[in-house]
Amino acid sequence: MNAQHPGHEAVLAVDVGNTRTDLGLFDQTELLGTVSLTTPSRLTEDEALTSLEIALGRLGVAHLAGAILSCVVPNLTQTWTGALERVSTSKVLTVGPGLKTGLKMNYDDPKEVGSDRVADAVAARELVSGSVVVVDLGTTTNFEVIDSSGVFLGGIIAPGLALGARALERAAARLPMIELTAPKHVIGKNTRSAIQAGVVLGEIARINGLIDAISSELNEDPAIIVTGEGAAAIAATLERDATAEPYLTLTGLAYLWQLNQGRRGERSW
Repeated sequence: MNAQHPGHEAVLAVDVGNTRTDLGLFDQTELLGTVSLTTPSRLTEDEALTSLEIALGRLGVAHLAGAILSCVVPNLTQTWTGALERVSTSKVLTVGPGLKTGLKMNYDDPKEVGSDRVADAVAARELVSGSVVVVDLGTTTNFEVIDSSGVFLGGIIAPGLALGARALERAAARLPMIELTAPKHVIGKNTRSAIQAGVVLGEIARINGLIDAISSELNEDPAIIVTGEGAAAIAATLERDATAEPYLTLTGLAYLWQLNQGRRGERSW
């Protein structure tokens, strides 16, 4: 996805996950373009800056009015903050305690909630007026639950699709790594299709089952938003109607940046 004619207030949202780093360029809350990078285990500030400069070149922008970071890899937070400060004309915001989110939380310790989960919840509440469940597909499969009053109730964290496949491949020497696509039949006629059925269809069944359990606990049918890698494909296979929003986390970061410029509600995380 490439940027087209960035406006006067280009803001970069950066979502550093365990395996992938997504960058989104916004004009206010309009997503102009994205770039995805692999998240390395080690990264210097200069290396992050080089990646940023390449990404900004691909996005067609040289000037940033601001930047906001979500990072779930603690040893990379300061690295990315430092690099972003070198390309942004204003203070870089990092999602964490003290940042205004506009979210009411019914959670034992709100500080435990990952920054990506907060961004997902913020975006979902902006997009849906009633109760909503976000299914975020990444290294982990996260479920975020917001009730009809807009309160973040908590959620579920489970191993992600790719993580499950890699664990299976490592634990069983004779089992090959497979393409993570749904097979045509549940009953596999060869090893690869059997693994695909177990991993991919098993993940879909788990998501369906957990959504049913959440709905039962809420005593209502929430809207379903699927985000992350393969969001459209997974959303299309679910038993309930679901909307695919591949860049929901980045969109939530853009809303958070706007909020902390004093342009939205003032409740604090």
